Amino acid sequence: MPKLRHAMEYDLVGLRLFVLTAELQSLSRAAEVRHISLAAASARIKALEREAGLPLLHRKARGMSPTPAGEAFLRHARQVLRQAEQLRRDLEEYEGGLRGQLRIYANTTAVDDFLPDILPVFLAGHPHVNVELEEKLNSEIARCVLDGRADIGIVAGAVDTMGLECIHFSTDRLVLVVPRGHRLEGRRQVAFAEILDEPTVGMHPGSTLQTFLTGICESLGKAQRLRVQVSSFSAMCRMVGAGAGVGIVPESAARRYARGMRLAEVELADEWRVRERFLLLRHQERLPEHSRRLVELVCEYHRSKSSAGLAARQRRQSLTKD
Repeated sequence: MPKLRHAMEYDLVGLRLFVLTAELQSLSRAAEVRHISLAAASARIKALEREAGLPLLHRKARGMSPTPAGEAFLRHARQVLRQAEQLRRDLEEYEGGLRGQLRIYANTTAVDDFLPDILPVFLAGHPHVNVELEEKLNSEIARCVLDGRADIGIVAGAVDTMGLECIHFSTDRLVLVVPRGHRLEGRRQVAFAEILDEPTVGMHPGSTLQTFLTGICESLGKAQRLRVQVSSFSAMCRMVGAGAGVGIVPESAARRYARGMRLAEVELADEWRVRERFLLLRHQERLPEHSRRLVELVCEYHRSKSSAGLAARQRRQSLTKD
């Protein structure tokens, strides 16, 4: 059996030709599309196979198809070509005046609830900076920041931060939302286990919050009675208000979307309802100025929200006393 080389080097022209050959199942057609001779195309494919140390294509009378090793090679070749195309686009943007690229990996609450308020302000103040925002699971975000795939991570709850710098910016609470008139509306607190038989509106599969709640259900040996899963807290609250079921959302989302919707908020009794939220960074002092400014905006936003919430609670207490 041939040994794989420890260091393999492939050119993009060869990778594009291989991908096209696999997709068209014909080297001659791929050569025609790439505007090269059949002999030159054949030589490039053979060079790829020599470099890999394995046959990558089955030669058949009616065409060509990837070998099992070729299928693996095809997946990676497509990924390399996508990354090369992204690199080209990024460099073109720098030529056009772009001065920065900021990659943020965040949990559901950050992506859906507060970053839509913060990012427009940031982008207005930094017209030559692009932002790439992607939702990831809490457990993946720290790893992505550590290995450089993300510049800033936003997480909540108990997370292995892998030695990264952590900036605490707020405390998040998960609450139960129910439609007005629901039997649980008047309860001061309710345990999560009590509502597992209730028709439930959940977040989409793979979202940070839904993954977290699925883990809690597994620890209880039960499952949620999910009637529908949606892609945003706004859609969830609308569904709940319309009577489709109950839902678990961050307190901030419940209060944001309760206005104008027939929703009631009920506190959860479970300890995990309280989740501290952190920004994760590799080295804060090495961040570009625009990245440091976004960190400041996130912290300032939540300080102002906290002050407003405290003032509202004090007003309610004062009215109660009067």
